[in-house]
Amino acid sequence: MLVTGAAGLIGRAVLDRCAEEGADVTALVLDDPGDLKADRVVAGDAGDPSAVRQAVRDADAVVHLAAIPSPNHHPAPEVFGNNTRATFTVLDEAGRAGVRRAVIASSLCALGLPFSPTPVSPVYVPVDEAHPLLIADPYGLSKEADEATARMAARLHGMSVVALRFPFVGGADERLPERAAELAADPSDGARELWAYLDLRDAATACWLSITRPLSGAHVLFVAAPDTLASQPTEELLARHHPGSPPRAGLPGRAVPIDLSEARRVLGFEAAHPFRL
Repeated sequence: MLVTGAAGLIGRAVLDRCAEEGADVTALVLDDPGDLKADRVVAGDAGDPSAVRQAVRDADAVVHLAAIPSPNHHPAPEVFGNNTRATFTVLDEAGRAGVRRAVIASSLCALGLPFSPTPVSPVYVPVDEAHPLLIADPYGLSKEADEATARMAARLHGMSVVALRFPFVGGADERLPERAAELAADPSDGARELWAYLDLRDAATACWLSITRPLSGAHVLFVAAPDTLASQPTEELLARHHPGSPPRAGLPGRAVPIDLSEARRVLGFEAAHPFRL
C-alpha cells in the first residue's frame, strides 16, 4: 500500500491503522522525518511522476493525503496547482501500475463555505453529497477538481476511488479540545465548518474501509462525527448563523448538520470516537 502525505496528521493515523492491520506500507513524503511506521519511505513530491512511480511500485492500494491544506499560506496558483497536479499524478501513476483501489482526501471545503471571501450558508441542511458547490477559493476548487479526477481515474483505469470529504480533524488530546474551547468562546467561528469534526482514529478507519470494503466506481462521501464540537443545540446554532438554510430533517441535540448516510451505506462507516465536551 502507498500512503502519500504520510507525515501529516491523518497520514500518521493511517500508518498506525495499517500497522495494526499488518499491512505493508510505502510512505511518500517530501522529507523523511525518520520516525514513520512504514516499511519503505520515498522522499519526493506527490506531483512528480518519477517519484510516484517509484513509490507505487508493488502497491495494491493508494491512500492519497498529500496536499497544501488551506489557501491561507501559499499563493492561490500554488494551492490549486499543487493539489490538483498531485492528485492527478498519484491516481494516474497508480492506475498505470495496476492499482485498483484508492482513496483521496477531499474536504468539507468542497462545499465552498469555510474559505469563502464572503459568508455563505448552505442551500439546505443537513448538507449531503448532492448539495451544490459554492466555491470561491482555490483550495475548495482544488478539492472539486480532485473529485473530478477520481471519477476520471475510475473510468480510465477501472479503479475504485473514494473521495472523503473530511471536516476539521484532530486528536482527542490536542486539536479537538483546543477547537472545542474556541467554539465555546465564539460559536460563530464554527459556522463556516458547520461545527463538524472527526477524530483522527476515525479518519484512519474511513481511509481503511475505502480501500478494503467491496465496492466499484468513484464515490464522494462526507465523513464526520455524528455530533458537533459546539455545546449549543444544532438547531439553535443554525437559526442564528444560517437562518436562510431550510431544514430537510430534524437535527436534535448537537447532531451534526451533515447527512452521513451515504458513508454508512457505501463503507459501513460510523465514527467510533466522539469527543466529550
